[in-house]
Amino acid sequence: MILKILSYLDAESLLCTGCVNKRFYDLSSDNTIWFKIYSKSFFPKRKKWRTVQEPDNSISLLELQDREAGYWKKEYLVKKIAAGKNEIIQLLKPINTYTGLPVKTKEVIKISGLRWIIVLRERNGKEHVMDQAGISLNETSVTIFWYGISWPLDNLSSLQLFGVTPVLLGKSKIHLRNGPWRRSLISEYNLANMTENAKMIGCDALVELYRFDQGLLVGLWKRSDIAFIMASLHYHQLIERSILGSATMSYVATPAKAILDDIDPEYGMHGYQLHIDMHSKGNTYMCSTFRSLFCKKGNYIRNGYLKLTVISYKNNAQHLPLVGNVGLSWMVEAFESTVKVNSNLLVIGANAHCPVPPYEAGEERWNQWLGKKKDHLLLKKEAREGFEGNYVFMMYLSHL
Repeated sequence: MILKILSYLDAESLLCTGCVNKRFYDLSSDNTIWFKIYSKSFFPKRKKWRTVQEPDNSISLLELQDREAGYWKKEYLVKKIAAGKNEIIQLLKPINTYTGLPVKTKEVIKISGLRWIIVLRERNGKEHVMDQAGISLNETSVTIFWYGISWPLDNLSSLQLFGVTPVLLGKSKIHLRNGPWRRSLISEYNLANMTENAKMIGCDALVELYRFDQGLLVGLWKRSDIAFIMASLHYHQLIERSILGSATMSYVATPAKAILDDIDPEYGMHGYQLHIDMHSKGNTYMCSTFRSLFCKKGNYIRNGYLKLTVISYKNNAQHLPLVGNVGLSWMVEAFESTVKVNSNLLVIGANAHCPVPPYEAGEERWNQWLGKKKDHLLLKKEAREGFEGNYVFMMYLSHL
């Protein structure tokens, strides 16, 4: 009788039913039910007329019973997940020539149901899963916030950041909040002895702000509990990293190759543009694109790195003003404030063909590597005397 009722459900409802208990999981994985769903989705519809040569796709009841339990459910999900991913990736093909990034990133985030979670792991192995509490979609990046009442700071060993999407992706689907979802590991951080291993980059009357690699910021209530966690993720390959990985493995992009001058290889590399976007909580402090950047061979291309001079320190005409009072805004349930950061965080996303070294930019000199991972480089600012600009911003290099 239960199988009869389950046979009227769609795929997503069956997946939800399987989460009730072991008994319902086994019943909702019935091969006969899933073969009917599989046939409707992937077998070609029968025409009104058939030729003699047309193969018969029907399978006997005996053949269905010979398959292991859940076989057609697995086959359906594998094909459906692959088709959904491909449909989403196809939407990312149009590129914005101004930023060098996909045009429809915001649209893809919304229609795919993509959201981000963090998993806090204690030393004893216990996990705490936290869904995003807030999100801000910007021109070149997305900022995600997590905050709560009680955080297990003293016993934390690691933090994992995941992109989470419905198992059955599709533009026309309505995604249930409590439905089946899958994870894609984006990055993992070591939180043991956080106040000693991480770098404090600013504070206000309530919180201290600590920086980790890959755009993760952690706010502490004056060295006690965690107040909030914030991640700033660049749009460069963000969708791929958020949906194409697995719960244990991160998505690994195909290595990019540098393209030398196609007329004279000794000339070096050219045709690059750099987009800088500085913002916080809807306030834009600077947004500018530098075009026709190039680099000669010799001392400027070395050990796989490329040096580009974007803004000359000696050329005042190239210096750009900052708009407004610059700071990093944060919020929790009952408080919100702005932290003035004492050390800049520079995130460079390079979708092109080479890593990028420190720049000389305006009245700042980026001359000390803090680390490098994948396509993001973290650099530290050495400010000259009299310079008071404290801010967080994001840069993006692309090849045209």
